[in-house]
Amino acid sequence: MGRSSRACSVLGSALLLLLLSLGSAAAQKGSTWKTLSGKAPAIVAKGGFSGLFPDSSDSAYMFVASVSSPDTALWCDVRLTKDGAGICLPSISMDNCTTIADVFPQGKKTYNVNGVSTTGWFSVDYKSTDLQKVFLKQPVLSRTPAYDGTLPLVPVEVVLGQYKAPSVWLNVQQDGFYNQFNLSMRSYIASTSKQFIIDYISSPEVKFLTSISARVAKNTKLVFRFLDESSIEPSTNQTYGSMLKNLTFVKTFASGILVPKSYIWPVSSDNYLLPYTSVVDDAHKAGLEIYASDFANDFTISYNYSYDPLAEYLSFVDNGAFSVDGVLTDFPITPSEAIGCFSNLNNSKIDHAKPLVISHNGASGDYPDCTDQAYEKAVTDGADVIDCPVQVTKDGVPICMSSVDLMDVTNVATSQFASQATTISDLKAGAGVFTFNLTWDDITKNLKPMISNPMSTYRLLRNPRNKNAGSFMRLSDFLAFAKGKDLSGVMISVEHAAFMAEKLGFGVVDAVIKALDDSGYSKQTAQKVMIQSTNSSVLVKFKQETKYNLVYMIEEDVRDAAPSSLADIKKFADAVSVTTTSVLPMSHHYLINQTNNLVQSLKSAGLPVYVYVLMNEFVSQPNDFFADATSQINAYVQGAKVDGVITDFPGTAHRYKLSTCVGKNAPNFMLPAQPGGLLSTIAPAAQPPAAAPMPLLTESDVAEPPLPPVSNTTTASSPSHAALRMKFDASIPITLLVLCASLLI
Repeated sequence: MGRSSRACSVLGSALLLLLLSLGSAAAQKGSTWKTLSGKAPAIVAKGGFSGLFPDSSDSAYMFVASVSSPDTALWCDVRLTKDGAGICLPSISMDNCTTIADVFPQGKKTYNVNGVSTTGWFSVDYKSTDLQKVFLKQPVLSRTPAYDGTLPLVPVEVVLGQYKAPSVWLNVQQDGFYNQFNLSMRSYIASTSKQFIIDYISSPEVKFLTSISARVAKNTKLVFRFLDESSIEPSTNQTYGSMLKNLTFVKTFASGILVPKSYIWPVSSDNYLLPYTSVVDDAHKAGLEIYASDFANDFTISYNYSYDPLAEYLSFVDNGAFSVDGVLTDFPITPSEAIGCFSNLNNSKIDHAKPLVISHNGASGDYPDCTDQAYEKAVTDGADVIDCPVQVTKDGVPICMSSVDLMDVTNVATSQFASQATTISDLKAGAGVFTFNLTWDDITKNLKPMISNPMSTYRLLRNPRNKNAGSFMRLSDFLAFAKGKDLSGVMISVEHAAFMAEKLGFGVVDAVIKALDDSGYSKQTAQKVMIQSTNSSVLVKFKQETKYNLVYMIEEDVRDAAPSSLADIKKFADAVSVTTTSVLPMSHHYLINQTNNLVQSLKSAGLPVYVYVLMNEFVSQPNDFFADATSQINAYVQGAKVDGVITDFPGTAHRYKLSTCVGKNAPNFMLPAQPGGLLSTIAPAAQPPAAAPMPLLTESDVAEPPLPPVSNTTTASSPSHAALRMKFDASIPITLLVLCASLLI
């Protein structure tokens, strides 16, 4: 069996696993769409599902039907070989997207392509039989190379005739280039159109489109493709930007236009949305359909979208002002969700999906952790529960702060307090300036919040314009804020209680109970109070003194829980929060099969399960979620059956709850990812090594001694001066702290 046959066999088996349903998109009434026709916008899969598989590969084209709307069109960039055969390739230079440089190492040439000297390997130098030895590879280096070198080039005729797609879009560029080699793209397209139905033909060249208009079927849509505004259209010698001002001329030879999405909704130099243009309205007034290109979930999108690609699609199809007539995308699953399940939900308040949406340090994906603005955003975005991780200041004030180390969440490293850095091995391995080193006034009057950037290694930063926005909050401020909001509850996280009691003389459990009493929470029932901790001893003490809902947080990745541990947890907790990897284990960015089911074990014991922490940044997710935060939520809620999600981006999770495309009504693109399903699409030789098994949660992992008594203090709510003057392991030079801060900010 050849390499291509083996690859197809692997993919075929995987598709049987993944293609569980061919449900259709939730149809909307035509009147709800602001497209030219009044119909739902078209979805065009660029080179198939090219966000995962190599562009224009057999696997990419076949996969579209599995995880996208059933009316998704297939896109093919047409190239011609030396003997006039048509193949689909994303680039005219083949070395970026195929293995041709390995097969023909002496084949590099330099040609004039529309006036630009271009060096590489070109299809015009090889017969179609020569290219049978060449295989595709992923042209985007940040995407998985697992399929490189296993998938053959695909003839245009195969896309048109064998995949049974509802529609096919052929894109033709550099027509004049082929003429240099006595090849005619016009003749090829005309001949092909006599054998197959071609639904769309696009080109950035006026001459080509006008030359074929009379040689293709009348129902074939001709679409003029706009390139960069400053680029020159070769037929008219005008810039595409200037041609945009004369759409009545474009209407004489085309029924639609395809423009980069920035033509419609431009972004600023620092990647924020600018006001949308009139291009969509201008096109519709000229009688032209307008399609937007350059959509990809794993490329940088405007910070306004909070790393949520579905939100970007909605801004082009469901913004209340206009709708494009279609989108060209590397990830057709996400516009399928946007158009089929999440449009026209702006005024909906009906939850169709179950999960409790719990904020993680407020809406920390958009604002600095635990600030007033982060909490305001979380409430506005529809969080059910907002959270406060409690720390203590030098003067005994309980505050909401995501880390006991101010170095993690403030600009303390560049402040006058940098010299107070110490190493406390009980709290963390490195040095820090801790909340109990400074008074409340020290913090509020001298420090600024600093937004968290958990994916900064990948150069993905969160909302830079608001990186220091917002104000710090005391626990009492937080409770007063939450009490007046439309929330089902609050979650207060308590850590380091034993350390605070022994070393600081501060009884954090007593302080939290007092704050709740003072705020009236002990008497009101409108909002549930949840207390979360990784320490069973903390929850035991709360259980002895209150009737609040207690959540045990399991820090470690575990594969399951032993019956004895479940029985122990039941003694002090009402629910459990677990890591994303414990619920859906992964290896090398692929979900793997899980023999045991931690969620099922916990729920069978009567313990609701919350999963943490969900983030929108695609690099935080396995490939099985297709760089789509909505797919991620769906996998945990519909697939793993968790009861709640703890997330940095509560707006994305809240929107998920509004969709009707769940349960029995779920179309195929809203079915949860199957662990191990995507991994099986990789040829065995290219699969990543098996992951080491995660441990089992046992009773010894759960059991803890009682909290120690509060030491050296006259009150349980104030750290003693003696404790706060304790000497720690080491001091850190100010210069080193400033250097570290400059790398983080």
